Amino acid sequence: MSVQPRRSLFFALVACAVWLGVHEVRVVGFDGISLGPLSSRFAHDVVLLIAAGACLLRAATVRVERTAWLLIGLGVLGWTFGEIYYTAVLWDESAPPIPSPADIGYLVFPVATFAGMIFLVRGRAKFTPALLVDGIATALAVAALSAAIVFQTVLDHASGDVASVVTSLAYPVTDLILAAVAVGALASTGWRVDRTWALLTGGILLFWFADSMYLVRTAEGVYEAGGWFDAGWWGGLVMIAVAAWQPVPLRRVRCAGDSLRLIAAPLASGAIALELLVYGSLVSLNPLAVGLAAAALVFVMIRLTMTFRQNVRILRASRDEAMTDALTGLGNRRALTVALDEAFAEARDDSPLVLAMFDLDGFKHYNDTFGHPAGDILLTRLGANLRKYLGTRGTVFRMGGDEFCALFTLHAGQDRVELLDGAALALSEHGDGFWIGCSYGSIAVPGEATDAAEALRIADQRMYAQKHAGRASPSRQVKEALLSVLAARDPETTRHARAVAALVDSAAQHLGLGQDERETVRLAAELHEAGRLMLPSGSSPDDIALASERMVAATPALAPAAHLIGAVHERWDGSGFPNGRAGEEIPLGARIVAVADALEAMSADRTPTEALAELQRGAGTRFDPRVVAAFTATASPHAVPFVLS
Repeated sequence: MSVQPRRSLFFALVACAVWLGVHEVRVVGFDGISLGPLSSRFAHDVVLLIAAGACLLRAATVRVERTAWLLIGLGVLGWTFGEIYYTAVLWDESAPPIPSPADIGYLVFPVATFAGMIFLVRGRAKFTPALLVDGIATALAVAALSAAIVFQTVLDHASGDVASVVTSLAYPVTDLILAAVAVGALASTGWRVDRTWALLTGGILLFWFADSMYLVRTAEGVYEAGGWFDAGWWGGLVMIAVAAWQPVPLRRVRCAGDSLRLIAAPLASGAIALELLVYGSLVSLNPLAVGLAAAALVFVMIRLTMTFRQNVRILRASRDEAMTDALTGLGNRRALTVALDEAFAEARDDSPLVLAMFDLDGFKHYNDTFGHPAGDILLTRLGANLRKYLGTRGTVFRMGGDEFCALFTLHAGQDRVELLDGAALALSEHGDGFWIGCSYGSIAVPGEATDAAEALRIADQRMYAQKHAGRASPSRQVKEALLSVLAARDPETTRHARAVAALVDSAAQHLGLGQDERETVRLAAELHEAGRLMLPSGSSPDDIALASERMVAATPALAPAAHLIGAVHERWDGSGFPNGRAGEEIPLGARIVAVADALEAMSADRTPTEALAELQRGAGTRFDPRVVAAFTATASPHAVPFVLS
């Protein structure tokens, strides 16, 4: 629509508003003053035609919300035709006939406007179940109020034949439906009032007020045409016409879930419905008003139930978030404290719980080498490994940083150390240029502590005692120094050595070696190629093994590991280096390292299944069959998990 017609329409609507104001002032205080044609009883019909034309012009020229405004415009036009007939034929009638052609036009308005508002609210609001319930409850409360005031009066005074009674009652019924829909639609948007909704709802409520006054006055036999409240009809329709030309929002609105305005609809609806029901218990009230009020209370209760359920979900989500580590999805320190309190209340001496704390070794180096995002991924993966290892036996928590904790049940006959070693292995990983292990401390609950705080303190002390003891041992210090130098010269060899060391633990445990023996085997695995530091590139494996043995043996604390390194290249059938020892003559630790060394090398270009198959083909000739069986068993899906490179 071009600017000039739009401007003309604007001035026409402004002129209508001015005329309405002048008319109301004249009727209320200056009834004797004549304004010429502007005082004619037909002047308001021109105003109504302009209002209807504005709505229909909006539908014809603007594509957005066309259906809604077409229906509303037709409703306004229907009421206008009814009013023109009334003005021309029935204006001076003291008892106008009911029904008449005017009634047909009048009743078109609420029906068509109701349909148009449904289309309008669907296009402008984002509904949620809660807002829909708010809208229905508000609509029912407004309808109940209208039924109690207007419908009751009309019902008490309705008389005549069936057509007259039905027509008389149709007005309050359609009015209460229209007012209910207007207010209910506004409530269902979360009371997000823009100019369109404000003008449209205001116009409908003003129209409803005038219609209600007319019905009450007519029922009482005191209505006179052209009274002060007649302008409510005309002004209401002009407001609707102005609403039609307000800017359309760019997007549908949705009220924020925490907005305090959302409480207005259920509170007001509940108060109105309760007041009407109390009033109905004291005096006679029509069943329609009682039924609508009761229905409004039902929907208020539904709304309260929905709010309660929503609050419970929020509370549970907040509680879970407060007790969950955001990175790994495991329980956090708060969750552990709660679990420990429950454990002390429920634990039994015949089936104690074990609290174990784990601190990763090598994680700082990994973070510095690969970056913090990679470190976060590693922590998530290791936490998942530990949770998978424990399964249904216990619960895993992340204490923060690189510390994990586990709380699990120790059943009769189970080895606590074995379970903890398996958990530590689940928190171990190796790869190109890194090795991750862990230190741990544990405590039995409730046997070794009286409360959660004491249990955490003791487990933490034992964990750091193990970590510091490992750091303080001469063998560990020399090993780390040798590996550091080797890593600077040959990172791949260092990676291989740490990978072999990671593989020997589970097999050594499976073969019954104690903690000290397993530590010696691990040292031998980590240092079995340290001799490369003394030799030029391209040296033979036998030369490297001999140089490694001599280098490691130079440190007395590493002598047991050096003894194993010297026998790593011996073969089960006696054809190995350097002494041709066979079978049980070869130290068990050396046989374990030999199998782990071969398995790690085979995994470079084979799948884990293929590598194990190749290993089994060498059992009885190159490798000890019992050691191969141990590696096969520990690599199975039902055993302690280990990772091939």
